[in-house]
Amino acid sequence: MGSVKSKPVKLTQDPHAPSSEEREKVLEVAIGREVRAHRKQQNITVAEMSRLTDLSIGMLSKIENGNTSPSLTTLQTLAKALSVPLTSFFKGYEERREAVHTRAGEGVEIEREGTRAGHQYNLLAHIGSNSSGVIVEPYLITLQSDADVFKTFQHDGIEMIYMLEGEVDYLHGNEIYNLQPGDTLFFDADAPHGPERLITLPARYLSIISYPAAKA
Repeated sequence: MGSVKSKPVKLTQDPHAPSSEEREKVLEVAIGREVRAHRKQQNITVAEMSRLTDLSIGMLSKIENGNTSPSLTTLQTLAKALSVPLTSFFKGYEERREAVHTRAGEGVEIEREGTRAGHQYNLLAHIGSNSSGVIVEPYLITLQSDADVFKTFQHDGIEMIYMLEGEVDYLHGNEIYNLQPGDTLFFDADAPHGPERLITLPARYLSIISYPAAKA
């Protein structure tokens, strides 16, 4: 629905993101915890585990304490001795994933290009950089009873509209789509688009815009 005049700052690098060495260390610790947990659940001592796997007690201690990175062959040996799937050693490890929780009424009100009276835009979240290289911005748009019909928007990316309340005729390119509660419209945002006719107000809909992150 048009570009945001005051877009949230996009960080090209998260200063709190763990380095590759730190991630590897976390993985080692997670594996060690799972190996120890499985061994203790089966009441197997470290000495007995050493005999079952032909691994030294010192090596087993390093693995369980997260002080070494075991090879795949070693992990397979441990899994066989404990009669557990190899994947069970990794269940305690999760990479960091970003999420934004916005409670009702807490979205940031945004003034957009083309905004006119009776139109309210609330940016619900903004994830500026993720592993997919795609930026996603969800908006809650409210058109009040005194809303003006405005010029169409045109911008990069893909947009999806989900109608929550009211009724509007929505223009995309040369086509007009009647949107009522529960309807969805998914389209290329580089074509002219926007509410063409406001039929039942107030109207509320979710607008989710996604576009490629700028390359550094």
